[in-house]
Amino acid sequence: MPLKRIAVLAALTLALTACTGNTPQNQGGGNQGGGVKVANDEPGKKVVIGFSAPAADHGWMAAITNAAKAEAGKYSDVELRVVEGTNDVNLQISQVETFINDKVDAIVLLPFDGAALTPVALKAMKAGITVINVDRQFDSPFAARSTVLGDNHGMGVSAGTYVCERLKDKPGSVVAEIAGIDSLPLTQDRSRGFAQALQGCGLKVSNRVAAEFTVESGERAAANLLQAAPKIDAIWNHDDDQGVGVTAAIKNSGRSEFFMVGGAGSANVMREIKADNGPHKATVIYPSTQGADGIRLARLAVQGKSLGDLVEVEVPREVQLYAPVVTKDNVDRYLPTAFES
Repeated sequence: MPLKRIAVLAALTLALTACTGNTPQNQGGGNQGGGVKVANDEPGKKVVIGFSAPAADHGWMAAITNAAKAEAGKYSDVELRVVEGTNDVNLQISQVETFINDKVDAIVLLPFDGAALTPVALKAMKAGITVINVDRQFDSPFAARSTVLGDNHGMGVSAGTYVCERLKDKPGSVVAEIAGIDSLPLTQDRSRGFAQALQGCGLKVSNRVAAEFTVESGERAAANLLQAAPKIDAIWNHDDDQGVGVTAAIKNSGRSEFFMVGGAGSANVMREIKADNGPHKATVIYPSTQGADGIRLARLAVQGKSLGDLVEVEVPREVQLYAPVVTKDNVDRYLPTAFES
């Protein structure tokens, strides 16, 4: 599979790479749903795709853009136009306006702010341009043809489930949480899922601090947490980029009585998990392949093709990627597509 990427909703695991066809063929009796097979990877109508994402000031975000570029490069019928990443909402709106004026066929957009980019995405759709929304949802269902999402709530559930498995025989264990930016819905979803999973084994979050998805904020938040909690059995850190700072604070503290679960799935954390020489014993994937998946969906939608493993003849409205737990037992499977913090 081209990117060996994370499974998309069980039924879509190999969907975007599977061999299907754009030309009706005699199915013999294999396709009882009446769909036709199409060769998704065979060259077809040229598709010009505009791509815009926030600034690559974070390992995960840099990986999003790099994976999108690499995926587009695999197709001779795709012309990808990438604008400079920006955290300026007005500049990103202007970038999308330019794509509209240039009459591109599709726009793959990871908005810095989904609500703020909704009006210009609606404008693009009304102009007949296929918009694929990535990671941060628009406010209107009419602003995108399809949306590719990670599973923030699922991340929390996966992390909490792993913690429960490790601490199930230790009632009263102290569980700590280092969140991201608390005002963001994605952080709230992750925390909610974590708390719900912990309830299943009779645990709860005893100590919680919030950081800002940066190395500096991670180190500061972790230092405060360690000072406030003299005993900890497990820590879930929402983000492996801020985890670089969290790990530094742990090292400076000299503490080693707990294990840590990371978030997002960076290569440096996975290497630590594999070597088994640090606090990280697991991390929960938040796929950095979402931009690449957006490129594939945009190409298929414009060319009138469908996902190979589905009977449905159109690409889906929404694809939510899975949030698996990476441990020493399965790390080799996920390390090749991990991003560098």
